[in-house]
Amino acid sequence: MEYVYAALLLHDLKQPVNEENVKKVVTAAGGAPDEIQVKALVSALGEVNIDEALKNAAAAPVAVAAPSAAAGPATAAKPPEEEKKEEKKEEEALEGLSSLFG
Repeated sequence: MEYVYAALLLHDLKQPVNEENVKKVVTAAGGAPDEIQVKALVSALGEVNIDEALKNAAAAPVAVAAPSAAAGPATAAKPPEEEKKEEKKEEEALEGLSSLFG
C-alpha cells in the first residue's frame, strides 16, 4: 500500500512516478523499498491516466449512493437496459481504480 501512496504523493506534487522517485519516497517514510513491487507499480501505472482514475474512483461511490438515496416506495423500477448501462459504468470505474492497485 505504501507504494500506491508514494505514487499518489508524487503525482500530486507533479513529480514523475518512476522507480527512483517511488523508492525515495518509501525510504524517506522509513520503509525499505522492494524492487519487485516498485517495478510492478511503475509498470502498472505506465499506461494509466492517474487523474482520470482518481475522478472515476471519486465518482463511483456517488453514482452508487445516489440511486438508493433517491429511491423511495413511489419510485418506479428502471428498465433492465438502464440498469445494465449503470452497472457497466460502475464496473468501468472500478476497473480504473483497480489498475492503480496493481
